[in-house]
Amino acid sequence: MDLFDLMAQKQLKSHAPLAERMKPEKLEDFIGQESIMGEGKLLPKLIKSDRLSSIILYGPPGSGKTSLAKVIAKHTQAEFMSMNAVTSGVKDIREAVDKAKDQLAMYQKRTVLFIDEIHRFNKSQQDALLPFVEDGTFILIGATTENPYFEVNGALISRSSVFRLNKLSTQDIIEILKRALSDKERGLGIHPIVISDDLLYVIADLSTGDARRALNILEMVTVTKLDLSDRIEITLSDIEDSLQVKSLDYDKNGDNHYDITSAFIKSMRGSDPDAALYYLGKMIAGGEDPRFIARRIVICAAEDVGNADPMALVVSNSAAQAVDFIGMPEGRILLAQAVTYVATAPKSNAAYLGIDEVLSDLNNIATGSIPYYLKDGTSLSLERKYLKQGSGQKYLYPHDFDDHYVKQQYLPDEIAHKRYYKPSKQGHEVQINQYLNRTKYSPE
Repeated sequence: MDLFDLMAQKQLKSHAPLAERMKPEKLEDFIGQESIMGEGKLLPKLIKSDRLSSIILYGPPGSGKTSLAKVIAKHTQAEFMSMNAVTSGVKDIREAVDKAKDQLAMYQKRTVLFIDEIHRFNKSQQDALLPFVEDGTFILIGATTENPYFEVNGALISRSSVFRLNKLSTQDIIEILKRALSDKERGLGIHPIVISDDLLYVIADLSTGDARRALNILEMVTVTKLDLSDRIEITLSDIEDSLQVKSLDYDKNGDNHYDITSAFIKSMRGSDPDAALYYLGKMIAGGEDPRFIARRIVICAAEDVGNADPMALVVSNSAAQAVDFIGMPEGRILLAQAVTYVATAPKSNAAYLGIDEVLSDLNNIATGSIPYYLKDGTSLSLERKYLKQGSGQKYLYPHDFDDHYVKQQYLPDEIAHKRYYKPSKQGHEVQINQYLNRTKYSPE
């Protein structure tokens, strides 16, 4: 690279978007992802010891996959090459291999080949990488927003270590924003920008764990004011105008967040699909984590629908898994299906009340011992021992009887009269009631 190339590169970097300029340059500058980058974790140990082999970074947009790849390359002093699987093919892979071999032969310098959206490579393109990953021609760092165990060839997975990155926390995003505001070389530190912690929280919350989006928002709300005055004060209106949204209605304590969540759950419990969809929409528009929403739906399916319609839990759990797999914005459709199913399903909280009553009894009364014939390892000799003591009862195997049922005491004597599960007269629990009345609770 000659002097003119260096100057051009420096000029290009100075005019790059804030999110690009603020990418971390050192391992110590990398923010977040404590699950894989925290103290004592494997990945930073491999990076610091310069013993890193090929890896695949799997996580949502803006979680730091590209930043981490560049930090690794700089830390290991390796040559860094990157390509995007959307616009690259086998020809580009071959050119990268040739350059990597030249670097190794001429300068004894290793090469990190970063491939963004590696899942977009087809099987033959992924197979073309295999021999060069195996012989160490380059260290492959693949980045993908899709589950690599589904989207990347098994042979390539087996030759790489997979590290999952999560959405950045709100506090991580705020720290990144503060760094951008204070950095005078790469960030906005040379400008007299005034922005409250509350508004930083708003930006961080709107970014939904995406650092790139957060920095883009910050740049958007400041760029039009940079030359207007000696004091640049950012307001909520500036954020609303820049994003073309209205009534963000967020506060630092998150009261609105909890109010909407509460109304959402109560609307599903109250069998109002229209209101449930409305509050679902408010959470999505406000940038709520879809996994948080999915968890609330799953809980409601178990707590408020229960066995009145057991499929509610199946639908909700399937939607939760699918949203994590597919992501947004398409995930909104899955959430809407689960929400409307739960809202319109017959309701019962019998299972929820039952387990709470059990836990209360365990804490407050003497519940006795398990009947001896239900204990593990009840041998013939043990049966005879207890029979001699006058018990007169042994375990009855239900499948040996008609309808695969036989009356038998399962609760300890002290609480044998208890009835913890009381099915409602809704949905599937009508059939459960009929079964229990025909068997367990039928007259002798």
